Amino acid sequence: MGAGMIEIEGVLLTSLSHIPAPGGDVYHAVKHTDPGFIGFGETYFSTITYGAIKAWKRHRRMTLNLIVPVGDIRFVLYDDRKTSSSYREHLKVDLSPNNYFRLTVPPMLWMGFQGLGQDLNLLLNVADIVHESDEMDRLGINAIEYDWEIAQ
Repeated sequence: MGAGMIEIEGVLLTSLSHIPAPGGDVYHAVKHTDPGFIGFGETYFSTITYGAIKAWKRHRRMTLNLIVPVGDIRFVLYDDRKTSSSYREHLKVDLSPNNYFRLTVPPMLWMGFQGLGQDLNLLLNVADIVHESDEMDRLGINAIEYDWEIAQ
């Protein structure tokens, strides 16, 4: 991860290509040969409005590959895996076309995200398994301590 950034065991932050082109740019997302890609289950887009917070969710089996091609979204991860070297650590990552990375989140990490862009904030998840509601856990926003202030 970047200098001074707390690392969470198993999380990858992969720089992605943005190729300017006449008439419209190309934004790469994921190749089957990329680190963090362990299989294909489904892809989906999700939007989040400015200031809105969607937290907390944990997948027990799904690996997430999160990309933000439009807008600006803050992702916060929390590690409560007792055997992890990053137990009880938080990780904050802001993704946008100007900070164009893929965030790979392994199973068993809590995640929340917040819309930072004033207009459309769009995320793409390339997941390794098809979504199943019984493999996911949810907590209320206040169940994990984190200050969700909008960054200025």
